[in-house]
Amino acid sequence: MPFLGYNASSMELTPKAQALELIKQASDILLLTHEHPDGDAVGSVLGMRLALKKLGKNATAAFLGRRRDFSFLSGFEEVASTKLAAAGDVVISIDTRETGEDLQLGYKKLPEQKKIQIVITPPSGVLLPEDVVVEPSGPKFDVVIILDTSKKELLGGIDKDFPNLFNETPTVVIDHHASNDYYGKINWVDMTAASTAEMLVAFVEALGRGEPLIDEEIATCLLTGIITDTGFFQNLNTTPKSLTVAAQMVAAGARHQEIIDKIRTKSLATLRVWGRALTRVKINQTDRYVWTEVTSSDLEEASAEPGDDSGLIDELLKTVADVDFAMVLSQRGPVTEGNLRSINKEFDVAALARSLDGGGHKAAAGFQIVGKLEEKRDEILQKISAFQPQHQSSRGAVIED
Repeated sequence: MPFLGYNASSMELTPKAQALELIKQASDILLLTHEHPDGDAVGSVLGMRLALKKLGKNATAAFLGRRRDFSFLSGFEEVASTKLAAAGDVVISIDTRETGEDLQLGYKKLPEQKKIQIVITPPSGVLLPEDVVVEPSGPKFDVVIILDTSKKELLGGIDKDFPNLFNETPTVVIDHHASNDYYGKINWVDMTAASTAEMLVAFVEALGRGEPLIDEEIATCLLTGIITDTGFFQNLNTTPKSLTVAAQMVAAGARHQEIIDKIRTKSLATLRVWGRALTRVKINQTDRYVWTEVTSSDLEEASAEPGDDSGLIDELLKTVADVDFAMVLSQRGPVTEGNLRSINKEFDVAALARSLDGGGHKAAAGFQIVGKLEEKRDEILQKISAFQPQHQSSRGAVIED
């Protein structure tokens, strides 16, 4: 694998320009996004993958966790079935602080057992089992591109499964969330963008070096990301640029009506989950918000998958009047996830999310807390109550109930 480094002039470039230069040098590229990817994550990964392949790159992508069906997008089935595997070799790490570094290495064959023993002899002291760590080297890539993911912890543990991959390979983070931790080698974060897919339109054009690179399939992928993250251009994060870029994708051949039809269509399992969630909708008149929750048992009893509750907050709860924001709590494996949407356009749900160790945009944000929903529910509600009085003056006059 070639070493892709930086010279003095490259470090003076913007993060976007640095990312472009690094990707242009690379041959083998891995694309990742957050666990349980949404439409922006899926559309961004698939669109970028198609663009890189058109440039002759070996582009590999993988989705972690459950996701809704985006099989109308080119490459979805292939990526959805991709499992990352180790490259075939292993790395042995030895802690030499107590023994010194002048180790003697050897091996002994045990043909009857069809084994080989590796013998490590320290120059002094005793080498303990806990001083030796054996781990897979991980797959080999020139660059890892992480899309629409604000924190490394949201990758579903892949960084822990293949630590050498992330320690030895340059990572490019492309994201639009204000809560981004800037955990990559290169971090291009545009908080003014309504979606990561919106950012990728100009990025893919730049990769083409003046040649048209965005075709019908790439445009359909990127428009899917834009439409889903703006809630069909109804969310408060929608900007004039979002509409302009969307029109550009339609002009490039994006199948916009197919996107709308596929995303608007709800499965019976989704409707069942929504029905269960609606039966427990509550309005906190003191702190001025509407909320509900989706439990693991809701998903099981409705024969639904994680993610089948998506859309509940944007299509139903956001229509409630005389409150500042809406919230949906749901169980996602070992964590409790909260999705927040502004109803009062002056209310900043990103600030609320940050108080819960999350983040996002003023109009749409979220958070994750390790633990079961039933164990964390009261803690979350208490933190919201503590947050609200401090920020009441910043959201304008309060409507009396």
